[in-house]
Amino acid sequence: MTSKEPEKWLKIEITAPVELIDALSNFLEETGAQGVFSESLLPPGATDFPEATDVEVIQAFFPADVRSEKRIYNVRKYLKSLEEIFPDVSAPSLSTEIIADPDWGEQWKKYFKPIRVCKNIVVKPTWERYTPDSRDIVVEIDPGMAFGTGQHASTRMCMEAIENVILKDRSITEWKVLDVGCGTGILGITAAKMGAEDVVCVDNDPKATEIAAENAVINAVGDRLRILNEDAAQISQPRNLIIANLTAKLLLKLHTHLVRLLMPGGYLIISGIIEPDVPAIEEYFIVVPLVVHNKLTEKEWVCYVLKKNPADIKS
Repeated sequence: MTSKEPEKWLKIEITAPVELIDALSNFLEETGAQGVFSESLLPPGATDFPEATDVEVIQAFFPADVRSEKRIYNVRKYLKSLEEIFPDVSAPSLSTEIIADPDWGEQWKKYFKPIRVCKNIVVKPTWERYTPDSRDIVVEIDPGMAFGTGQHASTRMCMEAIENVILKDRSITEWKVLDVGCGTGILGITAAKMGAEDVVCVDNDPKATEIAAENAVINAVGDRLRILNEDAAQISQPRNLIIANLTAKLLLKLHTHLVRLLMPGGYLIISGIIEPDVPAIEEYFIVVPLVVHNKLTEKEWVCYVLKKNPADIKS
């Protein structure tokens, strides 16, 4: 009996200024990376945000196949574009190698620690211990190979926005939530743990929806979440809270559909936006019937909380 040949993977390692790490993580995920890890990230304490460093090393793993050369080319091209967008920071460096059977689970467990995301919300991995305060809402995540751990600036800002909207707007008695591109389900789960009873999580990646479903059970909110493996454009049920932590390109593509789904008086949280994309996002999103309710920023990342004018019933 012959043993199975080890699976081979393309490992792309990039050393870059910390300002570029989040943008690189997003791009590598979109390009098809099966795992993205920031090797120099210091594990944050449960009461702290991650410590800032000048330079970080990011590793991404792709299946080693006929598309490997194309992927490397696309990453190099993206690095060049970042150099043009951020001329004042040092240029990233890149190295590649083919490896066999990287240990995904151990990689995640090494760097994913409990983190206080905002006033009331703590995200912790399932394998870590954490003793909550009486006010804490603890979201437990086993990310598997999906995106969304609370370590990313765009995710943290979304969670803070969810907390603020649900806690402060008492005029909405029943929250109908849509989490677009749900990944691990972290944002939909957060909304459910904040009190939303009708949450739809949608992602076109079947692995992501499988992981989101597992995390919903872990957090005892499976009865409040519907997790759909389909394109967000297929969703037709009106919602009064829509969370879309995507990229500017996808947000612009989904703009019309998201505004149509949003109920009058409802909130749209959009994140995953870097500063150079702000003008295009504002041109399309900050127009009638939407107004800016709040704007959060962290480093080069921006998150908008938009509200639909209640008087604009036909929009």
